[in-house]
Amino acid sequence: MINAIYIYRIANLLYRYKVPLIPSFLKLVIFLVYNSSIPYQCTIGKGTRLGYGGIGVVIHKRAIIGNHVMIGTNVTIGGKSGHYDVPKIGNNVYISTGAAVLGPIVIEDNAVIGANAVVICDVVKDAVVGGVPAKELKTK
Repeated sequence: MINAIYIYRIANLLYRYKVPLIPSFLKLVIFLVYNSSIPYQCTIGKGTRLGYGGIGVVIHKRAIIGNHVMIGTNVTIGGKSGHYDVPKIGNNVYISTGAAVLGPIVIEDNAVIGANAVVICDVVKDAVVGGVPAKELKTK
């Protein structure tokens, strides 16, 4: 079955080649079919997957997401009031269902973000975080 990430990749490729209108149309298709906002301007690395097709996922257009990241349903990766910068997510990160990653933060490689966690501070490499606001629960 086609996933929102595949439509994003086509839209992003067309955007990088400066093709007008079609990327915006594909963003609208993602919104209508998957109830998600995955802008073609954001950077999403290779091997990144969206759970259940990407239902309810919201990603900021300046967000940077690394390779082989798993993003669950209803995840928000976005900005925070008063800050220009948005999250940068490393490689091999797992973001569970309902999590919110907000503000000018860095999620380092191999991190795990628990379900419904609200992450507003940096997450170190190999850490497991959870809660509201998210706290480090464990490091490998």
